[in-house]
Amino acid sequence: MEIRTELTPSGILPKIERMWSLSAAKIDAIERDFDLARGAPVFTVEGRYTTRGWTEWTQGFQFGSAILQFDATGDARFLDLGRQRTRDVMAPHLTHFGVHDHGFNNVSTYGGLLRLAAEGRIEAGEWELEFYRLALKVSGAVQARRWTALPEDLGYIPSFNGPHSLFIDTIRSLRVLALAYQLGHGLMDEGDARISLLARLAQHAVTTARYNVYYGEGRDVYDLRGRVAHESIFNTVTGAYRCPSTQQGYAPFSTWTRGLAWAICGYGELLEYLATLPPSALAAVPHGAGLLQVVEEAARATSDFYIDNSAADGIPYWDTGAPSLSELGDWRARPSDPFNGREPVDSSAAAIAAQGLMRLGRHLAKRGDTSGDRYMAAGLTVVDTLMAPPYLCEDGNHHGLVLHSQYHRPNGWDHVPAGAAIPHGEATMWGDYHAREAALYVQRIAAGGPYLAFYSIGGSAMA
Repeated sequence: MEIRTELTPSGILPKIERMWSLSAAKIDAIERDFDLARGAPVFTVEGRYTTRGWTEWTQGFQFGSAILQFDATGDARFLDLGRQRTRDVMAPHLTHFGVHDHGFNNVSTYGGLLRLAAEGRIEAGEWELEFYRLALKVSGAVQARRWTALPEDLGYIPSFNGPHSLFIDTIRSLRVLALAYQLGHGLMDEGDARISLLARLAQHAVTTARYNVYYGEGRDVYDLRGRVAHESIFNTVTGAYRCPSTQQGYAPFSTWTRGLAWAICGYGELLEYLATLPPSALAAVPHGAGLLQVVEEAARATSDFYIDNSAADGIPYWDTGAPSLSELGDWRARPSDPFNGREPVDSSAAAIAAQGLMRLGRHLAKRGDTSGDRYMAAGLTVVDTLMAPPYLCEDGNHHGLVLHSQYHRPNGWDHVPAGAAIPHGEATMWGDYHAREAALYVQRIAAGGPYLAFYSIGGSAMA
């Protein structure tokens, strides 16, 4: 990608303000047109959000979008909507033992509301605050209970595929463990054994960095620094690593770019969070002494790979090994083309990665590392691209906010318009949510407001 170093947070605020205006109408349209009895909205088909049964991992993004809309604009009706829907609809997600998605659903809703209260942005009584705190404690413990132990004091939260499966996506679910830990909670297991949620966070982060992220060290013949495997497979009897795999990418030895984006965003915000903890807290958990270094290297490597393997405007194609990419010529040197007829782009990967790039950049800049400027500028480049057509959707009859997002290319789930060869022109709930979150991040920096961090909820970690 061509990083636009001239961009500043304040310079792209007009585009962001335009986006929030469009966003309000999209949230209203979904609330009006989508029947919650059908489940959670996942992606649009011909401009209307619809469901796609696999796991219910997108509902928190639906209601979390309303919370972000209030955060950015102060429009209280979106706060009321986010509060009501969180209270009335989200409870099953707190005790869902079958998924790795708690950090998506529950931090976007309960966590967002608690953060706003802690920042003094909303008034909430003690019972309401305790409701949000209790929800996050439950969610963090339930997520941590889903566990596969490995030798060398490693382990991971397995995907919905089963105990053998470690998804790269789950790196961003670790934030719910962080919040529950911050609120003083632990996991109570068999025999009243108390398990540290920070310990499980550390073990999962290190395991993912070791097996799902590559560093150009010759692990296999496709070992490129910063490449990620969507899935790592383990022998659950011996704990031995077996092979890379994928569910939504092209191949185990290529890089599904939304998985890459989850790593960039997840490790970027974990790096910020871990830097706030006292050394004594890290020293008390497995791998704690080297945890910050592991997380930073994973964040740097994946961010560098994204920069090197996206189109010039910062938007990636859906997989770096997609079979028809070669027919596009030097696609890295040109702006992305969602209508190319060979391989789809994935704007949702861009929306997710943008925030991680900026968080990594700010973290490095705070300690005087000038390499952080490059990552911040890269993130701003991506946001600037997303906040305008052909990505920003200006069609008032379309539910989607950011177009040309993909869900599951191998399964053929994404809508292909009549007469087209590839899916384009549709949105996803996670793409729209993360575009809003990235825009709010830039807006907060430009305005000099409170820094946007998932862990800004108060509390004192003692567990």
